[in-house]
Amino acid sequence: MDKTHFQKLVKSIREMKQIQKGKLKASRLAKFDAISIKSIRHKLHQSQSEFAFMIGVSPSTLKNWEQGLRDPEGPARALLTVAQKNPTAVYQALHG
Repeated sequence: MDKTHFQKLVKSIREMKQIQKGKLKASRLAKFDAISIKSIRHKLHQSQSEFAFMIGVSPSTLKNWEQGLRDPEGPARALLTVAQKNPTAVYQALHG
């Protein structure tokens, strides 16, 4: 990694820490509402239980997301982002 890329990485890490402390707002945030999560699941022709198993969460977690009681975080949010854009690729990657 060259010096410029390393400096950008260090700057990003510092910004992340400021965001976590609430001192800085995130420049972008992936947010899924209940409808979009259901839509992703329906595109994959999965029941709640099947979809939860497929993405590695409990059925109750998925229900909470779909009812808007909780929001997906971290790796789950990343996987849902990919699933929203290319549900077939996610299905093939996880079941292929």
